[in-house]
Amino acid sequence: MSAIQLSEQEQLRREKLAELIMMGIEPYPAPLFPVNTYSTDIKENFTDENAAAFSECCLAGRIMSVRDMGKANFAVIQDSKGRFQLYIKRDDICPGEDKALYDIVWKKLIDIGDLIGVKGYVFRTKTGELTLHVKEFTLLSKSLRPLPIVKEAEGQTFDAVTDPEFKYRQRYADLIINPAVKDTFIKRTKLINSIRQFLNEHGALEVDTPVLQSIPGGAAARPFITHHNALDIPLYLRIANELYLKRLIVGGFDWVYEFSRNFRNEGMDRTHNPEFTIL
Repeated sequence: MSAIQLSEQEQLRREKLAELIMMGIEPYPAPLFPVNTYSTDIKENFTDENAAAFSECCLAGRIMSVRDMGKANFAVIQDSKGRFQLYIKRDDICPGEDKALYDIVWKKLIDIGDLIGVKGYVFRTKTGELTLHVKEFTLLSKSLRPLPIVKEAEGQTFDAVTDPEFKYRQRYADLIINPAVKDTFIKRTKLINSIRQFLNEHGALEVDTPVLQSIPGGAAARPFITHHNALDIPLYLRIANELYLKRLIVGGFDWVYEFSRNFRNEGMDRTHNPEFTIL
């Protein structure tokens, strides 16, 4: 079997990983980092009058951009709710004579895409942007593959995924760098929960029907075929849940519904997928 071909960036990140381990820094620490707030919580609740309430904030997230200013850096991390700017000063995270944490770890071994935890206080910059003044930072996970983002002349980074093939085959990366895509996932979940709540409140009963069926009925479509070894019979992934729902009505239930995963072994395009959800 041929060895996996690593890109130059992937190889460089593995070298940085090895250097971190040699320095005694665990790149994938097991202890839970004590997060006590999120990016959007600070943005929604911080005021100049209650700044004292944000004097000991703990955030964790993925580094999305870094702006180098010598003995100080501005960076942007992304947590599960949004993005937030950090201010990292050399003498703050390295108060003693040993400056390796800043000069070597932060400046040379930390990359965009790495997950870090930070502790500090919130302040407002001269431009009015809320920022966390970092007093401590911890590497939570070293990223071994670069994110598909580009650097502009001023050092800022921006979303750079436009290839549909990449977006659909590496959805996890698209979710990281495109907040609008992640927002679509959140809206979908909220929509399903709202529909479920409405139906339940009006007396409907949510049920589960078989995914593996002996007869692919309920719609005119080509099914996916599998085999049940214990019973030695062919089975089909359901193309519709209609027939089983009707059987439940015959059995005495007045109103039933199901968020059903259906499978149809047919053509596909941007609006038609072989696997889909139907209500």
